[in-house]
This record gives sequence, C-alpha cells and structure tokens, in this order.
Amino acid sequence: MISYRIIPSDPKAHLFEVNLEIPTPSVHQVLSLPAWIPGSYMVRDFARNLIGIKAWQGNNPVALTQLDKQRWQVENRSTEPLVLSYQVYAFDLSVRSAHLDMTHGFFNGSSVFLAVDGQTDRPQRVEIQAPTEIALNHWRVATTLPRRSGDAWQFGAFEAENYDALIDHPVEMGDFTQASFEACGVPHHVVLTGRHRCDMERLCQDLKAICETQIQLFGTPAPFDEYLFMTMVLDNGFGGLEHRSSTALVCSRKDLPLSMDDKVNKDYRTYLSLCSHEYFHSWNVKRIKPATFIPYALDSESYTRQLWAYEGVTSYYDDLLTLKAGKVDTQTYLDMLSETMTRVYRGVGRFKQSLRDSSFNAWTKFYKQDENAQNAIVSYYAKGALFGLYLDLVIRKETAGKESLDSLMRLLWTRFGLTGKGTEEESHQALVAELLGRDVSDIFAYLDNTDDLPLAPLLSEFGVRMELRAASGQNDTGGGEPSPLTLSLGAKFKAEALGVRIQTVAESGSAHLAGLSSGDLLIAVDGLQATANLENVLNSYNEGDELALHFFRRDELMTSTLTLKPAPLDTVSLHLEDAGAITAWLG
Repeated sequence: MISYRIIPSDPKAHLFEVNLEIPTPSVHQVLSLPAWIPGSYMVRDFARNLIGIKAWQGNNPVALTQLDKQRWQVENRSTEPLVLSYQVYAFDLSVRSAHLDMTHGFFNGSSVFLAVDGQTDRPQRVEIQAPTEIALNHWRVATTLPRRSGDAWQFGAFEAENYDALIDHPVEMGDFTQASFEACGVPHHVVLTGRHRCDMERLCQDLKAICETQIQLFGTPAPFDEYLFMTMVLDNGFGGLEHRSSTALVCSRKDLPLSMDDKVNKDYRTYLSLCSHEYFHSWNVKRIKPATFIPYALDSESYTRQLWAYEGVTSYYDDLLTLKAGKVDTQTYLDMLSETMTRVYRGVGRFKQSLRDSSFNAWTKFYKQDENAQNAIVSYYAKGALFGLYLDLVIRKETAGKESLDSLMRLLWTRFGLTGKGTEEESHQALVAELLGRDVSDIFAYLDNTDDLPLAPLLSEFGVRMELRAASGQNDTGGGEPSPLTLSLGAKFKAEALGVRIQTVAESGSAHLAGLSSGDLLIAVDGLQATANLENVLNSYNEGDELALHFFRRDELMTSTLTLKPAPLDTVSLHLEDAGAITAWLG
C-alpha cells in the first residue's frame, strides 16, 4: 500500500510537509504531480510549489533526477522501501489548489500528493496530522476520504482505493462551523470556514430540498454514501469545484442567510445555484463523463468538444433546480435565466466561436480570458445552458410533454454513468434522436454553427415573452423591467479619483470607434470630468453628437472624438404571459 503523511508544518510560512513511502518501488521509479485538476481545464503546474524533495532507503539518501517540470525518477538499488519527503507551498486561496495559514488549511490531493507511476491503481493510505502550533490545537478536519482511524471530524488516517480517488476528496482543516442533514436517506454535511453569521439551520433546510430534487431526478440511490459541502467564506469571493462526494466552494459573506425568515435574495440565490451546480456534477461529469476523461490524463491538456454538455447543461439545471426545489418562484427563475441569456447576448464572440470549439479551446481561451474575450469567444457555460434550454423545450414540444431534458439525463445515467462507459462526440445526439424518433441533426447543428438559438418562438409557446432590450446601465445584468439607456459608451468602466478606467471595449461600439482601449483613464468628456455618472451624462445628448475626449494611455495624454451611437439591444428580460402554458415546462 502506498502511504502518505501530511502535516501543516508551518502555517505562518504556508507550508505543508509531505512524506511518501513506497514499499516496493520499481527499479526506475518515476513520481509525478498532476499538471491540472479535473473540473478546471487549465494547466496550472502544481509541481512549481514543491520544495526540497528528497529520497532515501533505510538510512541511505537516494539520488533524484528531475525529468521535466513535474516528474522525478529514482534509481532503486535496494529491497527496502523508498521514502520521499518534501514541502508544499500553499498560498492559493481558491478551490483548485492548496492554502494554509493560521486561520485554516485546505488542499486538493492533486496539489500535494506525488503519484507513484505504475502503482496508481493500488490502495493509497494518508495520515493527516494536526498542526504542532499550540494555538491551533482546536482544529478539526473535514473530508469524505474513507476514514481508517480517529473520531469523526478529527485528524487521523484515511484510505482511498486508488490515486484517482485520493485526489478527488479535498480536505479542509481549521476552526470551521459544521452542520448536517439527510437527503433521501444520505448523510450530507455543510462546513463553513471564515467569519460569518450564517443561519446553519436555514442553509441546511434549503440545501436539503435542492439535493433531494436532484437525487429524485436521476433516481435513488444517490451515487455516494455521504456528501460534503465545504465553503470558504470571504468578504468577496465566488467559485466552486466538483468532486465525487463533495465540493469545495468560495462565497461572499453576504451570500449566506442570516435567519429562517430571510428571503432568498439575489446574493443567496447565487450561492444556492452554485451549490446546485456542483452537486449536479456528482452525476454529470464525475460519473457521466467524456470517454477522453476515462482515465484522466493529468500530465497535460485533455481535449474534448463536449464541455457544453457537462458545464453548459449543468449550468441550465443549477438555477432551474432551485425553482424545482421550491427555493425561488417562477418570475425569479425567469429573471435568473434572463441573466444567463444576457451574458451570451452581450458578446459578439458568440458569432465567432461555436460551442464545440469553445469546449475544445477551454485550456487556452476560456480559462485564459483577457479584456477582449467578449469580442472573441463564447462561454460553453452560458451558451451551453441556453442549448440545454433549447433541447428541453424542443423535446417537451415534440413529445407533448411526455419527455424532457430530464429524460435525456436519465438515459445518460443509465447508459453511461452506471456502466462506467464514457460518452463520445455524438452520444447526446443519438439519445435525443431516440427520444424524438427522428434525425436531430438540425438541432445539434447549433453546436457547430455560430447562429443564435431560436429561443424566442419556443419560449412563446410555453407562455414566456422574450424581450431583447437596451441595458439600463453597466450594472444591469438582465431581467426585470428597468428604463433602458438610449445611448451607449460601448465600454465597461470603473470610477477612479481622476476619471474612469476603461475595463473592456465592445467591438464596433462608440468607445471602440473613438480609439479607447482597456486600461485607458478617461478624464474628460466634452470638457467635463468623467465620473461614475458618465452613462447618464452621455444620455443627455443625442445620437450622432460628437464629443471631445481626453484620456491618459499609460502616462501620455491623448485626445479623440466620441460619436454617440444607440445603445445595443443586448439585454434580455423574460416575461410570464401565460401561467397555464408555462406549467408544461416549469410545472
């Protein structure tokens, strides 16, 4: 059995210490650390955080040869076990890597545990030790790694069936808040780290409803024996990463409910949707997954054109299931969907990149976005969610409500999730063709072209009017019935002491044609200082008016002319017009 020991050895310096024992190393034993973590499609080179790696057998040091950025080799000339030790610098306060300080510790196995090549299928044992700092002797541990020693929530020994399982159970340690509930008979736990005033009873009540709705969608039993929501609570944060029986999350303090009587406001519903999203991944990507991910190749990019199905369809369900669970009402859900649609319609990149290409290029485009992203790419999350909506409505319409996207997910679960077989490029299309009893190439053509999905007429048949309007300002995310602007700068900006800093520029908008770029400090428009009220000031003029601009690019003062153009119709509001018709979709 491969054995690891990890200890938060120096929280003040953000250092974990790791020891690895290999009872029967190969003659030319290679060890490696993943370059990326499943669910986050970007090469992150975790090995860059390893410090002082050493090896020995018995009392004898053994030479290590580094083969590349993430692999080492040991020449084994003994029958004794091979032991390695190293430190891991852990100062990434995210869900992807590892973080350690005097407030808490967190790690994903992919960031700290070297894989023993040729022995990754063997059981992997890990002892998680408590910090030696007396001030931290109250710390506890949260993880779904199968426990072999120690009481619940305490430090001890754990075991995984193989290396893939070892790195799929993140670990949180510290002085966290913990609560539990059951969903369809399965124990679920919630852990919050960081200062907060969350009403844990309320949070558990709402998560229970969402979890039971999802389990019932796919059918019992759930694919895990227990489940853990672990959340780092910050002043400002958002993010999540799925695992086979847990999820690591980051949220803002304002996202959590303070009492049983609190309404599900926009902040709280954002957190519930995040939890819903990562929980849905327990089926859709952790068990139903592309064939190219079986097994994961973690040494370099692993390409697939199917992320629209795994992240996009999951993004359609995350909000929808908060409605199905009774946590938001119908109009609130329509506003949430309006926001998703608006994120797509705001970018001309949707006319330049297809959903399958967006999926394939996640490694270099979606996960490495710059200030021009809205003009160059489309999100397989947001537009993938709209394709999920399109599929759902088409299936419901053509089968008179007998089938839906739920039917497709259950077929995927039966044919792929439960069998361990991975999906190919055309698997989803074949199953939809089976449900509809016809060739569905017309539907799936939208994965390869860059046309807008024909959602307005479909939504109308289900009692919803889709309005495409101008934004009421740069803080308008869609939904509702605000008063739209008539004129637009064509850029996002942030107010500063001396003007406004341009953040992004929309292709063919007024700012673009005036020569403004991301990073410019716009200080004056028409001879007056540019302020946070710039949008309202511009809307006091008329279309076609030409205004003098003064701005700094780097330290150089520049001038230009802004010709005002109409505000684009790029913001969606969905309006319920037939409460009877919508029940065929939302119940």
